[in-house]
Amino acid sequence: MEQHILLLQLEQSQAQCLSTLQNIHTENASFRLSENTRSVGFNYRHIGETIHLLAQFLGVPTDVQGTTMGKPDTGQEYDLTTSKALFEKGYDILRKLVHTTSVNSWLEEIDTPWFGKIPRIRLYSIILFHNAHHCGQISSAIVNGKKY
Repeated sequence: MEQHILLLQLEQSQAQCLSTLQNIHTENASFRLSENTRSVGFNYRHIGETIHLLAQFLGVPTDVQGTTMGKPDTGQEYDLTTSKALFEKGYDILRKLVHTTSVNSWLEEIDTPWFGKIPRIRLYSIILFHNAHHCGQISSAIVNGKKY
């Protein structure tokens, strides 16, 4: 039952983000809400990278480099195909974790540099909420933003 609930949450998170991410194109990837906010393309790459980087604390090794986490958006263009692949692979990783992690293991605490010692389930939740947050920013920037 618990695994089923986690999978439903994961599916909803992915579906909600995809409804926004499918609207990203080269024409709007540089859109921002203001000069001081991050662009659509930056946030898209950030979501994909962050899933992989945080999944490391859940025991999944990665070779993904953190080019966006804690860094400013300098206007660099990001390859949308790569960002999409990072996003999709990230959700595949989370899905596999749900299938292979026991209920009791989700309650075990892990050490993270940003959140301290927290249960695995909390980090899983942080990843999903993080993605929702940035997908909301992307959606707003696509609709109301412009190229600065």
